[in-house]
Amino acid sequence: MAEEDSSGYIGLSYELLKRVGAKVGDRVCLELKRPEGQEVVEGMLMPRYRTRKEENYVVLKLPSGYNVGVRVDSATKINMLGKGQAPQFVRPAPPAQKPNLPKVSVVSTGGTIASKVDYRTGAVKPALDAEDLYSVVPELADLADIEAHILYSVFSENIGPQHWPKIAEYIANQATRGADGVVIAHGTDTLGYTAAALSFAFTSLPIPVVLVGSQRSSDRPSSDAASNLIAATAVAAQAPFAEVVVAMHDWISDEKVAVHRGTKVRKCHTSRRDAFRSVNAKPIAHYDLVHRTLELGQETYRPRRKNSPPELQSQFDPNVALIKFHPGISVGIVDWATAAGYKGIILEGTGLGHVGDVLFSSIERAVNNGVVVAMSSQCIWGRVHMNVYSTGRDLLRMGVLPLGDMLAETALVKMMWAFGHEKDPEKVKEIMLTNIANELSERRELEDLIQ
Repeated sequence: MAEEDSSGYIGLSYELLKRVGAKVGDRVCLELKRPEGQEVVEGMLMPRYRTRKEENYVVLKLPSGYNVGVRVDSATKINMLGKGQAPQFVRPAPPAQKPNLPKVSVVSTGGTIASKVDYRTGAVKPALDAEDLYSVVPELADLADIEAHILYSVFSENIGPQHWPKIAEYIANQATRGADGVVIAHGTDTLGYTAAALSFAFTSLPIPVVLVGSQRSSDRPSSDAASNLIAATAVAAQAPFAEVVVAMHDWISDEKVAVHRGTKVRKCHTSRRDAFRSVNAKPIAHYDLVHRTLELGQETYRPRRKNSPPELQSQFDPNVALIKFHPGISVGIVDWATAAGYKGIILEGTGLGHVGDVLFSSIERAVNNGVVVAMSSQCIWGRVHMNVYSTGRDLLRMGVLPLGDMLAETALVKMMWAFGHEKDPEKVKEIMLTNIANELSERRELEDLIQ
C-alpha cells in the first residue's frame, strides 16, 4: 500500500509534500510543468478528499478563499512559503443568557444539522454536538434558556423503531423536569418517520416537540442549519400548541420556516432547502425569520398544557412491511412477507388504491393467516377510494383496509406502533382506522389541499 499521512495524501502527493516538510495549514507554492508552459499556484495546504486511491493531486486554499485541486506529477516542485496552522473548529464561548426566558431542551441525534465535511473521505460526518450548535447560533440566547444534550450521533438512515422509544422517553423526561419545549435535531432522510412515531407515542403531550434538520451542512455558505434551528427553538418556546411538528424551510430563501404536523409531512426533494411539504393538509404554522413572529395556519390544535404530565405509549413492533406495487412485481413478495412472520403489510398502491390482480391470491392468503393488510396510495396528494373500480372493490372484499389520505410512511409507523401495544389483529385494524394524531383528515376540496 502506498504511504500516506493523516490528512489523506497518499503516494506521489504524499512524497512531494514530505520532501519539503509541508503540513496542512502551511503556505506552499507549486511549480508545475504543463505542455503550454510552466504554471505556478500558491495557497494554503488543505486536507484532501480520499474518495478514490489517487496519488496525483494536492488541495490548496487560494488567496480568494476557494479550494482547488491541483494535479501534480514527478516533475512538480513544491516550495515552502511559510509555516501555518491546520484549520480546526474552535467552539466559541456561548452568549450570555437572558433571565426569565422559556426553557427549551435541544437534543442532537445526528444528521446534517449536526455535521461537517470530513476532508479525508469527502463525506459529511456527525461532528457538532448540540452545545456546538447553541454556541455558533448566538441568536438562540434571545429566544430561550437552552439545555443541550446528545442522545445519538448517527445518520438518520440508521434511526428506526429501536431508537424511537428512547427519544420519546427523553422528551417525557424533559417535559416532567419543566421544559417549555423540546427540539430534536435529526437527519432529514427519515425525519418524517421519527416525527410520525413520536406523534403516536404520546397519548398526551403537554409541550411542543419540534423536529428540525438541515439540507446543507453547517460548513457551507448556503447552510440552512442556523435558520432552521432558530425557528425550531422559537416554536418550541412560543407555540400555543402541544404537538409533534417538523420545522424546515418554507422556500429556498431565508424568510420563513414552515411548521408541519408530524403525521402529515414528507420530504419531497433530495437537496432543496424547502424539501419538506405538508401533504393533504396545511402547515400548522409558519415562523417568520425576518420579523421573528409565529403565524398560525390551523385553527384547531392540541393546546399547550405545561403542567399536565406526559402520557407515553412508545413501543413499536418492527414486523410490518411496506410494499410498493409496480408493474412486474414479484408475485411471491406478499407470500414471502407472510412466511417471514410480518404481522402487517402496508400496500402502496397506484391511484385510488390498486394493485395488479397477480397479487390477489397472496393478499387473500395473508389476510386469512391473520396478517393485517392496509392500502395507501403512491400519489402524493389525494386519498384512496377503493369503491370506484372493481379492482379496489375486490381488495376490499378480501379484507384490505383503505387508509384514506394517510401517508404510506405514516401508515407504516402507525401499524408498528399499533402492534407494539395490541396483539389482536382485529384491534389493530380498529386502531388503523381511528384518527389518533391527525394522520387522517376529512375529505376536502382540491383547492384546499394543493399548497
